[in-house]
Amino acid sequence: MTETETAARGPLAGLRVLDLSRILAAPFATQFLGDLGADIIKVERPGRGDDTRAWGPPYVTDADGRPTGESAYYLSANRNKRSIALDMANPQDAETIRRMATRCDVLIENFKVGGLAKYGLDYDSIRAVNPAIVYCSVTGFGQTGPNAHKPGYDLLAQGAGGIMSLTGEPDGEPMKVGVGIADIMCGMYAANAIQAALIHRMKTGEGQHIDIALLDSQISWLVNEGVNYLTSGEAPQRRGNQHPNIVPYQVFECADGHALVAVGNDAQFARFVEMIGLPDLATDPRFIKNSDRLKNREALIPLIAARLRQMPKAEVVDGMERVSVPGGEINTIPEVFASDQVAARDMKISVPYPGAAGGKVDLIGNPVRFSATPVTYRRHPPRCGEHTDEILRELLGEDPDSGG
Repeated sequence: MTETETAARGPLAGLRVLDLSRILAAPFATQFLGDLGADIIKVERPGRGDDTRAWGPPYVTDADGRPTGESAYYLSANRNKRSIALDMANPQDAETIRRMATRCDVLIENFKVGGLAKYGLDYDSIRAVNPAIVYCSVTGFGQTGPNAHKPGYDLLAQGAGGIMSLTGEPDGEPMKVGVGIADIMCGMYAANAIQAALIHRMKTGEGQHIDIALLDSQISWLVNEGVNYLTSGEAPQRRGNQHPNIVPYQVFECADGHALVAVGNDAQFARFVEMIGLPDLATDPRFIKNSDRLKNREALIPLIAARLRQMPKAEVVDGMERVSVPGGEINTIPEVFASDQVAARDMKISVPYPGAAGGKVDLIGNPVRFSATPVTYRRHPPRCGEHTDEILRELLGEDPDSGG
């Protein structure tokens, strides 16, 4: 391995992952594993690479302000990886991938169900050459069921899985979440499942196939709204920024902007209404308990809203902090990355990037903090095929320059 790779001391240092995936869900999973120290080998189509490389603007720009051809979207999910350019439709390259799999602990892919069998890269084919491998398949609807053949897209998963029916204003259209949250959460489930399967292999020596779907993972994080329905039989309704089980817990307009109010219990409610100058609401029989406030939401919210529209945002936010009531401002993305808290938590990072203006690019940091094995940012998101020769020499002992 290279000097930067051997310097990795994360909890997954020494683990090697063969990444046949593209777009977002599975690449996000492998980036997370890479941050924890794993060696991620990204297999890409020669000349084109991951589809998201072209999903811009914005693109990384060079010192003259010209786009380099690498999109911000691609950068968001592909650090700490090495790229090898191979065409799996070419039998020789497919055989190279199978040989590489014998030297890897994990293989992850997100092709359509059965799509890799024709290349001899499906689970059964890879298990035949490496029985201990952990093989993770990420699809839209899973390996089974009447929709298994359908392609997987974040928007389709959000629609089919119910989250769009819960998102948006009550009188508006169903709304998707502002980022590809079904992809991201599926990637996190995949990363967690892979690590669990590796622990099982440590105990038994047995590899296995992980089948994870965008739809299944999206349904799993319906959490309280999903179980609300299963318990009551009543379909949850869109409430905009209001909470289905807690009142008041939403956005309110102030005299000069908006503020978040997140009253979590009855004592907080009493302190909150006193702070905004409406103490009688705390003893009003309609509002004393949260169950009362839920029942009488339509009466309570206009009273609070009318009062907060008369108050400056800073007064509301500072007042809630003073009386220990959860709440805060609504930051724009620029405000997020300019905040002292983000700086203190290293949630904005810079990594070297050859050819970029200033020689580096800014990325979002990993949120996990280990006391003994911190995450590391060892590699910039690679160019397509950047490490082809290096990987072939390292894994297979081949020297591409000599033809063997």
